[in-house]
Amino acid sequence: MLPREILGTATTPSGEPLSLVREGVTFVVRVRNEVLMSSRVHGSEEAMADVMRAAIGDRRRARVLIGGLGLGYTLRACLDRLAVDAEIVVRELVPAIAQWNRELVGDLAGRPLEDVRVRVEIGDVFEALAPASFDAILLDVDNGPEALTVASNARLYRGRGVERCAEALRPGGVLVVWSAFESARFEREITRAGLASEVVRVRARGTIKKGSRHLLYVGRASRR
Repeated sequence: MLPREILGTATTPSGEPLSLVREGVTFVVRVRNEVLMSSRVHGSEEAMADVMRAAIGDRRRARVLIGGLGLGYTLRACLDRLAVDAEIVVRELVPAIAQWNRELVGDLAGRPLEDVRVRVEIGDVFEALAPASFDAILLDVDNGPEALTVASNARLYRGRGVERCAEALRPGGVLVVWSAFESARFEREITRAGLASEVVRVRARGTIKKGSRHLLYVGRASRR
């Protein structure tokens, strides 16, 4: 069994225990005892940035919203694919996650929080969804629309939450939502919100052609 070292503990806004654990050379964030994110598996998180880049291209002064900082891999991938005049707003619900990124695990993704294009806001990403504000919205706030470890995240994946995401996109913008499991219901929600829907299946570990696959639910806004 790998040696385990608890590096930090916190609670979610709903009171669930959260921990950052080093297991051998791997860093894991757990809610209760369920794995929420791991430094060993992050290829699908980086693939979110590829989908974003394919949708918005080299748009000038692109403005991107990331829901869920995690271990910083999605943010790093976005920074690597965006121009120097881009702005990325990261909404993280749990202050400890941002603190751990700054103090304990920043090197994993090349210290993306130190990039001048990044602004971190502590709070619910739902509250950041102002109309026509973003060229891309990337959501990885839980294990997916049907696999919530934090119950309060449900409103983001249902009805009005999906509509708010659609309304927050600028013309030609894109919504990319990470999920560990399939959700035909969520795919229908994207369509009902007026976005062109697509499901992209990606390797959980990126170029390593073994192990599980994850899903990216994509909604594209009209260019008009």
